[in-house]
Amino acid sequence: MPETGRSRALSRRRFLGYSGAAATGVLLGAGQWDTIAYSTPLLSGYPFTLGVASGDPTPDSVVLWTRLAVEPLAPDGNGGMPPCRMPVLYQVATDENFAHVVKAGTAFAAPELGYSVHPEVYGLQPGRHYWYRFRVGNQLSPVGRTRTAPAPGTMPSLLRFGFASCQSYHGGHYTAYQHLAEEDLDLVLHLGDYIYEESYGFSTDHDGKPLPEYMLDEVTTLTGYRLQYALYKSDPHLQAAHAASAWINTFDDHEVEDGWVAGASKADTEPDQDPAVFRQRKLAAFQAMYENLPLRHTQMPAGPDIRVHRRVDYGNLANFTMLDTRQYRSARNGREDPNATMLGGKQADWLIDGFSTSPARWQIVGNQVPMAQLDRNPDENVVSWFADCWDAYTVERDRVLTEAHEREVDNLVVVTGDRHSNYLMDLKADYDNPDSPVVGTELVGTSISSGRDGADMLPVGENYLRANPHMKFCNFQRGYNRVTVTPDRLVTDFRVVPYVSRPDAPISTRASFVVENGRPGADPA
Repeated sequence: MPETGRSRALSRRRFLGYSGAAATGVLLGAGQWDTIAYSTPLLSGYPFTLGVASGDPTPDSVVLWTRLAVEPLAPDGNGGMPPCRMPVLYQVATDENFAHVVKAGTAFAAPELGYSVHPEVYGLQPGRHYWYRFRVGNQLSPVGRTRTAPAPGTMPSLLRFGFASCQSYHGGHYTAYQHLAEEDLDLVLHLGDYIYEESYGFSTDHDGKPLPEYMLDEVTTLTGYRLQYALYKSDPHLQAAHAASAWINTFDDHEVEDGWVAGASKADTEPDQDPAVFRQRKLAAFQAMYENLPLRHTQMPAGPDIRVHRRVDYGNLANFTMLDTRQYRSARNGREDPNATMLGGKQADWLIDGFSTSPARWQIVGNQVPMAQLDRNPDENVVSWFADCWDAYTVERDRVLTEAHEREVDNLVVVTGDRHSNYLMDLKADYDNPDSPVVGTELVGTSISSGRDGADMLPVGENYLRANPHMKFCNFQRGYNRVTVTPDRLVTDFRVVPYVSRPDAPISTRASFVVENGRPGADPA
């Protein structure tokens, strides 16, 4: 296989051969596994060094994940694994001791998919916890816990989820994930920048050990992206957060390259840059992303393209609409350009149609870059916007928010990453009109580690608050958001750590806000 990735995508049929055998091997009883005998090559070490995960729950199913690697940072990106398919057995149980196994089967870890498996387990009961684990030979994986979504049409009394983004390994320790794993959440939304494509001058792992020289360059190939994911996923706190809850993932830019848009790399502006080079890089990046996250086969990339915008329902209480603001985005041609698009026409229509068709009490949009207007300069005669966010696509933003208002979406909450800062802002259909109604709330969560230690408040934050009357809170520490949803209210807690430059930071709640059912906008809790 060329180092830059596959020349074409694996077919759906081949994918099912690698990871789908599983759902047919149903057994009951303690300790039982798939009874089909498979030959397992002898491994040189423990294969579950990258942990386990689950994701995208439905009322009757969940996707499980692991990736085998006895040497996670082996320079060829293959994790020290033999060049053959490996049978990976799994169990799903109703208890953490696996006394009551309800599903069991075998998936196959293949070199073509980085020795990852993504068994999609069906026939589960809605709205309940399950525990799962994998086995290769006589080696057992760590145990993970997941939870299925509630039954359609039901109104759960409670949902607790977290959201996070921007976890530069080289930016600092993942102590925030240590605390997130202890939160007893139903779901975690990851909003992008799961990896960063370069080391930015840092050359040690989280234990202070030097990284190999080949881990210090910018990543552009399949081998390089696989190694970068292996480095990030080797962190025990990230592993614990995955094992504690089901995740719903989308991506932003650093999973491929900083600042990329649609089919264009920043390097494509250079006269001698062939756009095919960036397409090959996207192909490699998306394949590695699929290999390392709990994504369903419907998120499997097709060459340099991948579909991650999707909906995950949580009964009639909440709908999670995950966006993709990178692949379909047009070039920036001025803020008022009516043809400029963040989402692409089809995705924008899909988002807006969902405002009318979803029966959910709370419509929660997973979004990569800030949607609300953010002027960085309090001088009325000077306007300063961030270029890489919805402020560069105001016509489409106004359309989306106007449609939400006209379709009577009372409980629109947009959760966002990217900015390495905590913000809470009102969403308005027209920010140029002071009388424009508030149509929703945006919760912008800070980074897990990107930006190093941060601070409670910076001078720029004081400017933000003066220049943007619809901004109700900002903060520049590291951490994540914890969100508690009931039929009557949604409460968000901005959870922060004082530092990431060293381990063992305590966690605290810097601020809490509440959105009441039927009343757009948030107030201090």
